[in-house]
Amino acid sequence: MERFQKFILLPLILTALLTDLGFCSFIIKGPTNATVLAGSEAHFNCTVSLDWLIIIWLSNGIPVLTVIRSQGPVETSDRFTSQNYTNSNAFISELIIHKTQLSDSGKIECSIQQPGESGFAFLSVQVNGSLFITNSTLTVKENKTIDIVCEALGWAPAPNITWMTNDSFIDKSRYVTQHSQGSNDLHNALSILTLTPTDTEILTCLADIEALPHPQNASVTVMFVNPATENEYSEDSGSTRVIVLAVVLSVLGIILLIIIIVVVVRCCCLKKEESIYQTEIRKAAVEKKKDADLEDRQQHGSENQAYIPEELWNVAKIPRVTSLAPMSSKFTVSYADLYTSSVPKVEPQRYIDYPINPKKIRNVTLV
Repeated sequence: MERFQKFILLPLILTALLTDLGFCSFIIKGPTNATVLAGSEAHFNCTVSLDWLIIIWLSNGIPVLTVIRSQGPVETSDRFTSQNYTNSNAFISELIIHKTQLSDSGKIECSIQQPGESGFAFLSVQVNGSLFITNSTLTVKENKTIDIVCEALGWAPAPNITWMTNDSFIDKSRYVTQHSQGSNDLHNALSILTLTPTDTEILTCLADIEALPHPQNASVTVMFVNPATENEYSEDSGSTRVIVLAVVLSVLGIILLIIIIVVVVRCCCLKKEESIYQTEIRKAAVEKKKDADLEDRQQHGSENQAYIPEELWNVAKIPRVTSLAPMSSKFTVSYADLYTSSVPKVEPQRYIDYPINPKKIRNVTLV
């Protein structure tokens, strides 16, 4: 990439020099130093006289942008762009570096290809790392000394660590800060504050670098407890625990009672449903038996309990003819002939009292 940039810039520079060997432009004001956070933009201005021909911007000695009066800016990277401004007395070329990186730190130079006519400044790219205190809340008894640790990781350059208590700075003799080199040219810091609290207070650790508008901070609350207060706190805690336990047990008892009631009601419902089901089954069985008996009667008939054999019925119903005296009749009928044998029929026979022989019988009585 560097060779390609130089290959493009060299013909442009030669062209500018050959167009007017007597050309004499100068830099009115060069760029100024800048300190930015990594990932942000850096801006540099170079003010030259109106008779300028070419302006070359270099980063750490490497050309990154060229501005030609007849053509405008020649940009070879998306990270390096320019804006141009002209007034009645001068021409201003602004270099903009996008998404700055640690490698961009160094010398930024503005050149117009004239002997002794160049301006330069320095760019410092810094990294805002992390800051934290191990414990967010501490409880300390009377006359007890504690150490509070604040750790800063991944900073560039190494941050300046300070401590505050209740919005007042703590003397530097009460804490010790150690710095170490991390990876990727980043720095770490470890600060230990030794403290003997006499009251509840808020401690704040601050880490600061030049590019930060406000220091980064992390806080911890130190709870101071004396023996009397601790006993009261213990009693209050015990009472609170008893109350909480009573409430919890009451709620559990109510829930258990509700569960028991629901189970009992459910069992009763199930028994009732089972009883109704069994009753329905019995009814269905009785109806089924009745239907079976009726069908059997239709197919085979049923026994008539009031049935009397036809022979006996005929004997009881047929009237008997009174025997005549042997001397008063010419025609006699034996007693056995008065009975007529009956043949079983489907329908019963009807009998009418009339003489057995339809012939006229003359009865003669002798005196």
